[in-house]
Parts: sequence; structure tokens; C-alpha cells
Amino acid sequence: MIQPISTNKAPQAIGPYSQAIKTDNVLYLSGQIPVNPETNEIISNDIAEQTGQVMKNIKAILEEEDLSIERIVKTTIFLKDLSQFTIVNEEYSKFLGNHRPARSTIEVSRLPKDVQIEIEAIAYIK
Repeated sequence: MIQPISTNKAPQAIGPYSQAIKTDNVLYLSGQIPVNPETNEIISNDIAEQTGQVMKNIKAILEEEDLSIERIVKTTIFLKDLSQFTIVNEEYSKFLGNHRPARSTIEVSRLPKDVQIEIEAIAYIK
């Protein structure tokens, strides 16, 4: 069974996709960008602030399914500028604490709404 997941505490999808899809024991989160769900606006252009907002959005989707950040098993980070990697790591770590999921980081030429970062995640349910 495939079940779309949605919460008003994270930005709404801006295209034909779901915030997340639940299937069996896995929750697949669509890539999150630094949009404040209350204003529907991109927060500042600062990479640390953008990373923090993305992680808040991921956390909100997980919490919709009563899951914590520790349930993430894999993330993929898309960055416009890989030279920002250290700053992103610092902010990303604040949300994960001692949890260390598998991860890939990829530099890309452009992201939706011209943001600097997008992160997608996969979480284990049971």
C-alpha cells in the first residue's frame, strides 16, 4: 500500500508530488527546500539558515507520522555550492545530534526557487 503524507507544518508541494510517501516500513520524504510553511516564502539567502529551515521541514513531516529524526536512514543533500559543505554539516549536525544516517551530497547547478540547498530523506517506520 502506498499512502501520501502531508502536513501544514511543512511547505506544501509546488508540483505534482507528495511531501512524503509511506509504504510498508519506509517513509520517503520529497526534497525539502528552505520555505517557511507559515509564510510560504524562502527564508534568508544564508546557507546556515536555509539548512536549518530545511531540517525543520523534514522534522515536521516525520512528526506527522510520529517519527523522530533518529528514524532517518538515508539523506541526499543537493547544494548549489559545494564550498558551503562545512557550514551545511554544522547546521545539519545540530538536528541529528549523535544520529548518523547514510548520506550523499551532490553539487547541482540550480534548485527550485533558486535556493542554495535541498535535502531528501528516507526514514524507517517500524
